[in-house]
Amino acid sequence: MRFAVRSTIDYEVKTPTVFILNVEAAALRRQRILAEALTLHPAYPIERFAEDEGGSRFLRVTAEPGPFHVAYAGDVEVNMIDRAPDAIPEVPVGELPLDILPYLNPSRFCQSDLLGRFARREFGTIDPGHARVTAICNWIHEHVDYVRGSSDAQTSAYDTMVLRAGVCRDFAHLGISFCRALNIPARFASGYAWQLDPPDFHAVFEAYLGGEWFLFDATRQAALQGLVRIGVGRDASDAAFATLYGEAEFKEMSVGIEAMDRRAEEEPTVRAVGVG
Repeated sequence: MRFAVRSTIDYEVKTPTVFILNVEAAALRRQRILAEALTLHPAYPIERFAEDEGGSRFLRVTAEPGPFHVAYAGDVEVNMIDRAPDAIPEVPVGELPLDILPYLNPSRFCQSDLLGRFARREFGTIDPGHARVTAICNWIHEHVDYVRGSSDAQTSAYDTMVLRAGVCRDFAHLGISFCRALNIPARFASGYAWQLDPPDFHAVFEAYLGGEWFLFDATRQAALQGLVRIGVGRDASDAAFATLYGEAEFKEMSVGIEAMDRRAEEEPTVRAVGVG
């Protein structure tokens, strides 16, 4: 499937500020960038660096005081894994690749150690595999309200569990925490999400099952087969669209994604969606 993605972000920079930007589509085995363009105004020098495992592509820019505009557009081909959920097992810890093991550990926003007792009591008796992670998503969707403005950049999965409200970032953190508490490796993923209304950067999570990473979205607000991934990490701190070192006022942002062929409409939505 092919998608056209775009985003613009505007700041008013108060003091010289270093921006770490993560807005470009990730370069992945199952996600091919056909064409893209990045525009900065003013046209400051850019330093680029990439995260090999998750494909995240970071930009470092130092902006001087004044307006700062970032615009990205890309055409991306996505080829997801399509598999029957019942055929996807969990991988025992003793058989996990060593580079996957860090995604079992608690992190800043995903306190799986604090939520472990609840996770084991609520989901521990469900048959291991894709169905158990789906059950986690179902529970979050049923018991946590999606409320814009109910959380902030410091809200953790434990906070969301107490508040029972949040946005996509919080839903993803809670799903990751429950998975890790059950010895299922899980990580945060950001992206451009087809059919998300209103359009925005979207957060989901990936669980490592059957030797592959599979996508899950407890918000149920976007089509997983239409997610163009931007970044992955232990939690949102590793995949923020912008991290600032200095002083700048966020002004406005726009995000968009359009399907460029009919395959997106024809793809099944009830099967497991994997990213490799």
